[in-house]
Amino acid sequence: MRIALAQLNQTLGDLAGNARAIAEAVDRAAGSSASLVVTPELSLCGYPPEDLLLRPAFIDACAAELAALAGRARGCAAIVGFPERANGRRYNAAALLRDGRVERVYRKERLPNSTVFDEERYFAPGTDPCVFELDGRRVGVLICEDCWHPGPAARARAEGAELFVVPNGSPYHTHQQAERAAQVSARARETGAAFVYVNRVGGQDELVFDGASFVTDAGGMLAQQLPAWQETLAFASFDGAAPKAVRGSLDRALEPHVYSALVMGVRDYVVKNGFPGVIIGLSGGVDSALTLAIAVDALGAPRVRALMLPSRYSAPMSLEDARAMAERCAVRYDEIAIGPMFAAFLGALGGELAGRPPDATEENLQARIRGTLLMAISNRSGAIVLTTGNKSEMAVGYATLYGDMAGGFAVLKDISKTLVYRLARWRNALGRVIPERVLTRAPSAELRADQTDQDSLPPYEVLDGILEGYVEHDLAPAAIVAQGYDADAVARVVRLIKVSEYKRRQAAVGIRITPRGFGKDWRYPVTSAWDEGGSFVYALQAPPPPSPSSK
Repeated sequence: MRIALAQLNQTLGDLAGNARAIAEAVDRAAGSSASLVVTPELSLCGYPPEDLLLRPAFIDACAAELAALAGRARGCAAIVGFPERANGRRYNAAALLRDGRVERVYRKERLPNSTVFDEERYFAPGTDPCVFELDGRRVGVLICEDCWHPGPAARARAEGAELFVVPNGSPYHTHQQAERAAQVSARARETGAAFVYVNRVGGQDELVFDGASFVTDAGGMLAQQLPAWQETLAFASFDGAAPKAVRGSLDRALEPHVYSALVMGVRDYVVKNGFPGVIIGLSGGVDSALTLAIAVDALGAPRVRALMLPSRYSAPMSLEDARAMAERCAVRYDEIAIGPMFAAFLGALGGELAGRPPDATEENLQARIRGTLLMAISNRSGAIVLTTGNKSEMAVGYATLYGDMAGGFAVLKDISKTLVYRLARWRNALGRVIPERVLTRAPSAELRADQTDQDSLPPYEVLDGILEGYVEHDLAPAAIVAQGYDADAVARVVRLIKVSEYKRRQAAVGIRITPRGFGKDWRYPVTSAWDEGGSFVYALQAPPPPSPSSK
């Protein structure tokens, strides 16, 4: 028996295009003597469809496309994911297509409803196992979350399943590959059956899917590993229901996977949304440098444009390093000095600003001038602006609304500042594109004389440690202090996280790579007087304390 694993990058809503890709996989599988091809979760429509599932026309179109696809499925059976409407309810379903018809349908039993998942909003749970005959063996079907719980596999095993196939739409985060392997291995040992785990690949808004499909034997040991971050059609061979081992493994080192996630996220967001290219405000700092490297790796230099927008506070080394990196990356590079525009704004606001020392007002003006220029060029060219702010800054509000936050896609939105440096050094090890001085100089927004980020923030090593505990692990401030962090620093950071929520609500969508990003899985109220751990208490009659000056 041979089973094809179709690790596909489908485009959400492109039903005809997705069906063509599935049909091509079926044809190739049949030509390679496979008996079955397994495609990812909701492979026909793309994943996650979100509120498209609430539109009857979308469900009807999926049903029509599935029926047409079934007519083409001859010579090799196929498992195809689709949204099913039956008995007045919607289901996350997988159809067995064989001999020109829909032979069986399995409905997902366990519906995840945490982190980035809202499946209970859209689907009713299935209740019945699905086991079918294939080359004299009994094959059970599970869908993604079903494999994270013992019950669905146990019920299919009781129905005679000797082997399981599992379509998945499992988004990447930094711990997910190990967690998947552990869960599937546990199900294999519990049931005494092999598992064929097929995951999608590609970017969908803030989510990225890494593929990394695999096969385990009945003891839960890895028998075959597909690559991450690329489409592929691979074949698993079996002796009866036992998979034949194929040499291969998955390196789970952090930097290459995160960098690949960012590259794929940028490429698919730009290409699938039809943008002709991207624009980046290149400052001479590490964040914009890493963003430029990612964009060039994702799209190629001809589709990337960099602009340096210097002010009187921009250090000569910043211009030198920006020019050097643009030359190394072979992108179009332009400079537009913002000094005259800044002076015009200060003149217009002379009465308002008179008699008061400069503060964040003047700093934010510079950022907003830059944002206006980048967006004007975006409007004229059609290219999308990639924002360059990182997770550390977004957490504590060290960013300017309508300034450096202006843009359509936030590449580093879930990348801490310390990880920015790690990724930049990793990328340079492949081929030096980021000038070394960018990685060694003190980070600065360069919005006033002699400014550094640590004028307003704790050292990034401290800040990122506190953020990881509070944002990603939901630790109380006291628990973070117990880890060895200064109590005043923890209280300050927690306060800044809270008062900056209004900024994050207005931020561009960005790529999620951690178990808790500032997107679908972060849903805190903007208006809230609740205080955790005594770090601060709002006086309702007084305005909240200001955020730190923006970058």
